[in-house]
Amino acid sequence: MLNTMSELSRPQPDGRQGTPDDAAAVSALRSAVMRLSRRLKHQRVDESLSPTEMSVLGTLARCGSATPGELARKEHVQPPSMTRIVAMLEAKGLVRLEPHPDDRRQKVVTQTEQAEAMLEESRRKRNAWLAELVSGLDEDEWAKLRAAAPVLEKLAQL
Repeated sequence: MLNTMSELSRPQPDGRQGTPDDAAAVSALRSAVMRLSRRLKHQRVDESLSPTEMSVLGTLARCGSATPGELARKEHVQPPSMTRIVAMLEAKGLVRLEPHPDDRRQKVVTQTEQAEAMLEESRRKRNAWLAELVSGLDEDEWAKLRAAAPVLEKLAQL
């Protein structure tokens, strides 16, 4: 049984919203996150890399070395697609394939120092762009955004 009014109005896992205001808030959040994400993706250092290739490098940076199959699962792509992506990244000198420590039939994908430097520069550029945007907020808006950041991070991890 639900205990509070806020639990009654919270959107449900099956997509139902408690009130029209909840439905509007969910829609506004989705739209704002999508637009901001698209704009952030345009703040790239290396325009020759696709968003998927950048995502793979980001996954390697966050999670460490992985097999192509593990990367495919994490990136929600088919293994043959990941094999092609890894080959392109290897040709650009951004990843290297190393023998798997336990299974000689497999390879482990590891990002190179060049990839680390490129990702760091990309983060710096995106952070600077975002800092410029938030400089236009008033103190109350900035405080709310700072408070919302951990909640948005939690949503991104679910």
